[in-house]
Amino acid sequence: MDKTLPAVALGTWAWGAEKTFGDNLTETKLKPVVTSAMKMGLNLWDTAAVYGMGISETAVGNLLENYDRTSYYLSTKFSPQIASDHENAMEEMLDGSLKRLKTDYVDLYWIHRPSDVEKWTKQLIPLVKAGKIKNVGVSNHNLAEIKQAEGILKGAGIKLAAVQNHFSLLYRSSEEAGIIDYCNKNDITFYSYMVLEQGALNGQYNTKNPLPSGSERAEKYNKMLPELETLTNKMSEIGKKYHANVAQIAEAWAVNKNTTPIIGLTKEKYLTPTKEMLDIKLTSEEMKQLEDLAAATNVETKGFWEHAMI
Repeated sequence: MDKTLPAVALGTWAWGAEKTFGDNLTETKLKPVVTSAMKMGLNLWDTAAVYGMGISETAVGNLLENYDRTSYYLSTKFSPQIASDHENAMEEMLDGSLKRLKTDYVDLYWIHRPSDVEKWTKQLIPLVKAGKIKNVGVSNHNLAEIKQAEGILKGAGIKLAAVQNHFSLLYRSSEEAGIIDYCNKNDITFYSYMVLEQGALNGQYNTKNPLPSGSERAEKYNKMLPELETLTNKMSEIGKKYHANVAQIAEAWAVNKNTTPIIGLTKEKYLTPTKEMLDIKLTSEEMKQLEDLAAATNVETKGFWEHAMI
């Protein structure tokens, strides 16, 4: 992977969607996010064909259209669950992504969910050799599947560049399964998504102020808020030392774990705190305090799309 990549990626999962966060995220609303992020050097954009069934990629493509293509990085994903029966189904999906993203290559292309690891990993090879993909990664794969994909790629002279899994203070299965350690030892970048658990760990929500009703995340996380308050109170306390808020502590914890968090940004005001968070170096004692309190919550945040890592 390019070593000039920023230490965070900006996630666009909710871009263009109407109901994910109870808001309609139009390109007009998102333009200031892109303008400011690019000025700050936060220029790695993560999307997927399945996000809004092309809506997110279209928004990203339109908003980045007037920038020099070498000034930003695009990360998008192949999702086996929406693939056609065509023998070149991956190329077909990638070509759709490239068209929506208004580019002729992606910097990072992921197999989004493990289906038939051998079948799909092999389909990456000609696309890398054709220059349509610069780097490849796998997402939501367990350690055995990561090693299987890595072996297939290695046989074609291609390095597995990255792994992207759900990883947060509340969901550490990739660490417990040895995946993060394996990535560190093998020069594979580990991208952590849902580090804020869709806002449940951003410090804004508690039993007195639950997540806005009517959204998917409210349905999932509001019932956990009583268990999370001791943890988020400690995060707030630690944050005071670093002049940081709860969300920055959750993100800094992921960075201090030697992962690259994918932070879903929908408002310009969150960009400066994201950039400042990268300078926070938590002590080992603080990391342990947070992890112990997180474990004590005993909540289950695994997504329905994930299979267990252990």
